Amino acid sequence: MLPKVKPIAIKERFSLLFLERGELDVIDGAFVLVDKNGVRTQIPVGGIACLMLEPGSRVSHAAASLAARVGCLLIWVGEAGVRLYSAGQPGGARADRLLYQAKLALDDDLRRRVVRKMYDMRFNEVLPDSYSIEQMRGMEAARVKKMYQMFAQQYGIEWKGRSYDPGDWNSADVQNRCLSSATSCIYGVTEAAVLAAGYSPAVGFIHTGKPRSFVYDIADLFKFETVVPIAFRIASEKHTNYERAVRLACRDSFRETRLLKKIIPAIEDVLSAGGIDISDTPKDQWPPAIPNEGSIGDVGHRA
Repeated sequence: MLPKVKPIAIKERFSLLFLERGELDVIDGAFVLVDKNGVRTQIPVGGIACLMLEPGSRVSHAAASLAARVGCLLIWVGEAGVRLYSAGQPGGARADRLLYQAKLALDDDLRRRVVRKMYDMRFNEVLPDSYSIEQMRGMEAARVKKMYQMFAQQYGIEWKGRSYDPGDWNSADVQNRCLSSATSCIYGVTEAAVLAAGYSPAVGFIHTGKPRSFVYDIADLFKFETVVPIAFRIASEKHTNYERAVRLACRDSFRETRLLKKIIPAIEDVLSAGGIDISDTPKDQWPPAIPNEGSIGDVGHRA
């Protein structure tokens, strides 16, 4: 019998892989993509943070089970990755970290501390304690708008603002389509890291009310130093398929910048700004009926 699969830490993994027009399955012990002609392409699922499944892909029960056990996030996306329909949960929130995250988000003062830390990391500026969340959001919106204009000017592109309709993809200009494709890449990788670290994607601080609010919060820490300049650069070039060019460039950038090594430490750094510790297990708490075995993966992994 084969030994139990143990997940590789997120920081040691390849970032993401897009798959389409094939069936994911486990055949002869290997995780493979089988095309319409029966040709198998082996996928090193245990060494990938997330698989982005485009239209035309199907997933067997065995493949979904193996991906969950090794901590690879499966994300069902639209063509070119511009819509996110559903996602798996490789690991998921741990009770101690979820309660810690929720306590920070629910206390107005602690939440402001976390948000100020996020803006400090993004803009290298410590904001006054008196700033409200709304004031900080307004400051962010103005600076982001200027940064988009700066990149457009740098690459000689006309910029009319961030605008696109997910229901009518081709109505947007090339710049906005490239930006949407690029941000979908970093959101996928960030969600995989958030889950691997044991936190909830939904409990955000700047962004709220969305299933991936915390994903957007953390991805914004890295977006303008990774995927945004890539999107504008690709938009300034000639390509037959801009979305694919963006995805390939993002993949290479994530690998070169070692992005996955940075995300989880950044999460811990941001949340530590609240100034509270992760709570110990209450003495009156019942232990789990079937305790999880120790894992060499990240804290959120169930395996």
